[in-house]
Amino acid sequence: MSIYAIGDIQGCHAQFLRLLDKLRFDPAGDRLWLVGDLVNRGPQSLEVLRQVRELGDAATVVLGNHDLYLLMVGAGFTRRGKDDTLARVLEAPDRDELLDWLAHRPLAHREQGFLMVHAGVPPNWSAEQAVSLAGEVSAALTGPHARHVLAHLAGDQPSRWSDDLHGQERLRFIVNALTRMRFCTPDGRLSLRAKGPPQRAPLGTVPWFRAPQPKWRGDTIVCGHWSALGYYRYEGLIALDSGCVWGGKLTAVRLEDGKVTQVSR
Repeated sequence: MSIYAIGDIQGCHAQFLRLLDKLRFDPAGDRLWLVGDLVNRGPQSLEVLRQVRELGDAATVVLGNHDLYLLMVGAGFTRRGKDDTLARVLEAPDRDELLDWLAHRPLAHREQGFLMVHAGVPPNWSAEQAVSLAGEVSAALTGPHARHVLAHLAGDQPSRWSDDLHGQERLRFIVNALTRMRFCTPDGRLSLRAKGPPQRAPLGTVPWFRAPQPKWRGDTIVCGHWSALGYYRYEGLIALDSGCVWGGKLTAVRLEDGKVTQVSR
C-alpha cells in the first residue's frame, strides 16, 4: 500500500485524472491524502467532488478555505466572488449530498508521524492540540447549529490564539489558522492578508513553518494552500500547492519514500 499526498486540485479534474494514471493509483490498496481546496477557480469542481466522494475510504480529505467558501455560499451566507466557478456544483441535482459529504471532512488528519492540514499550524500549537481544535470545528459544522457557524465564519479576527477564546471567535481563529495562514509573528499572531512568496513576509512576521521552536515539531506537516511557495520541502514540512489552477503543476508525494510525481496544466 502506498499513501500519495496531493496538492490543491481546485477543480482541475483532467489533471487529477492524469496524475492518478501516472501514479498507477489502485484504490483497492493505495490511499490518497488530499490537502484541501478540492474546488473553485478550476473548471470541473463538480467532477472532482463526485470522484473523490466515490473513492470512499481510499481518499482522506481535509477542508481548505475554498471548500469552506463553497459551504458558506451553499448555505447562502457569502457573496459570490468574481472568480468563483462553483455554479455547476450549486446547481447539481446531488448538490445537497455533496455539500453534506464535504461538511463532514475534517480540518486535520494525523497518522504515522504526518499531520495533514490545508494551510499550516501556528507555532504555539502542538500537533495533538491542532487535531483536537480541528475536531471542535468539525463538530460545529456537522452539529445542530451548523448554519449559524457558517453565517459567522468569515473574518480575520481574532488574530492571536488564547485558550480563553470561545464561541464563534474560537472557531474562526481555528479555521483561519488551519486553512488560511501563510505568515505569522514568531509568537503566533496571524497575518492573513499577505499572499506573496516567503521573502515578502510582512514586517515582523515569518512564514509560519519558520517560526522558532514550534510546539508542533516532531511531526511532518503535509499542506497546500500557498501557490506562491510551490512544491517545497523544509524541516518538518511537505508543501504541495504547485499552482495547477494557475497554469502550474499538480503534485503528488508518496509519503513512505518522498517520491514526487507531477503533471502539468
